[in-house]
Amino acid sequence: MIALDIDGTTLRHDTSLSPRVRDAIHAHLDAGTRIMLATGRGVAGTQVALEVIGMDHGVAVCSNGAVIVSLGSTFPDEQTREIPDFVKTGDVPVRLLREYTFNPEREIEILGAGLPDAIFAVESLTRRTRITAPFPPGELSGETDIVPLSELAVPNATRLTVRTPDMTAFELLEAVRELGLQGVEYSVGWTAWMDIAPDGISKAAGLEGVRAQFDIDPANTICIGDSGNDNEMLRWAGVGIAMGNAPEYVRANADAITDHVDEDGSALVLEALL
Repeated sequence: MIALDIDGTTLRHDTSLSPRVRDAIHAHLDAGTRIMLATGRGVAGTQVALEVIGMDHGVAVCSNGAVIVSLGSTFPDEQTREIPDFVKTGDVPVRLLREYTFNPEREIEILGAGLPDAIFAVESLTRRTRITAPFPPGELSGETDIVPLSELAVPNATRLTVRTPDMTAFELLEAVRELGLQGVEYSVGWTAWMDIAPDGISKAAGLEGVRAQFDIDPANTICIGDSGNDNEMLRWAGVGIAMGNAPEYVRANADAITDHVDEDGSALVLEALL
């Protein structure tokens, strides 16, 4: 079982896909490998990547483990649920396998007071993504509604996102730590973007559920990632591999380092495993 992060691992930072990486993924699909995406992206953003890669069967772990979707006919309809059309985009058929939710009202209150210049987004599977202001172009996929901060929370959120364009990733992480968030999981990406998830939920937790469902030996799991939200899955995997573009605090969680995303680091690993 192989899990690939999307941005900075499978796709380059400009969201383009190397033909070599695409070919390596398809070689594993053809060989019957349980290969899947594990991403901080929501369902719509994951579907965009799936279309670029050409994957329409298997499983994807979305929203940092809060949403697990079945692609195509991987699981029968009686084991999955329909996902509303406004959550989805594109032509890759997806159905909900599992979701984990929380009410981020307390976190929004704390973060809104401590980071008054931040932009916030709340994602759920029952309504359009709520945002407090437009995000930088290309950063969010799917339909959105702009609402005041006081109306941002929903009782069944799968993810709360904090974006601070004028801060670095490390500055955002330190600022949130000083605010003392507890009872949730949070991780920062390679930009000043932080995802907050239900307590105990991460890519690793989502992948563990998939691994158990497919009855795969834990030793036969491989994860490749490059960012802070990949740390848990790199430690969870039988073999965790960090990209060459990963910062040191991510590399420290990996068993090995591959090449930079611009040098097809993920393809290098996938080719060696065939």
